[in-house]
Amino acid sequence: MSDPYLLLWLEAPLQSWGHDSRFGRRDSLDFPTKSGVLGLLCCALGAAGEQREWLASWADLDMQVVGYVPRDRRGLPLPRQPLLRDFHMVGSGYDDQNPWQNLLIPKTSEGKKPNGAGTKMTYRYYLQDMAYAVVLQAPAELVEVVAEALAHPVWDLYLGRKNCVPTEFIYQGCFASAEQAAEAGTAFAAEKKRALALRVLQGEYEGEVLTLNDVPLQFGEHKKYRDRQVTVQKWEA
Repeated sequence: MSDPYLLLWLEAPLQSWGHDSRFGRRDSLDFPTKSGVLGLLCCALGAAGEQREWLASWADLDMQVVGYVPRDRRGLPLPRQPLLRDFHMVGSGYDDQNPWQNLLIPKTSEGKKPNGAGTKMTYRYYLQDMAYAVVLQAPAELVEVVAEALAHPVWDLYLGRKNCVPTEFIYQGCFASAEQAAEAGTAFAAEKKRALALRVLQGEYEGEVLTLNDVPLQFGEHKKYRDRQVTVQKWEA
């Protein structure tokens, strides 16, 4: 028996799925990454640390994503919202003579005070008003525990960053095939009055082929990833 597919629905006013971000510039891909989705499952399970064996059981399995935009009152797709850029200043306004406030000021790698005030400026990017049906192939022996964890998560669930709170139940069922899961996602999108915007297939097909370093091999302090190829197919509103 082949491994079944989970249907996950990721919807929120803001989402952010970092792929190649640095501290000063936190970008977002146009769709959820595999590392982000598996990280979400780890939050639901309350699974900390490296999780190498658990991640290995998911590494070679399929993941497809279908993105949806809202429809207007006439039922027509609304145009995609642009990326939201949020400007942050980290570590500013703290009194370094106060022992508690001093802990919040960024330090060098040696733990020393940096030159100047220690303030770090960051730009963080967010997807706006998107919904995604994630069709995720899952190890058969893990399906029940993952579904239970998504219904009763140990830790808070968020869609890429902690300020990206989901506005719909994430787990939407388990299916025997990717086609059945995708059909259920299409039906749910119709109920939500959402229109197709993009599809991301694992592998090389007709469309824009990307190589993403988003297959997690190890979480924890020293994260490790490997590459996978995906094809992005877009529809214009």
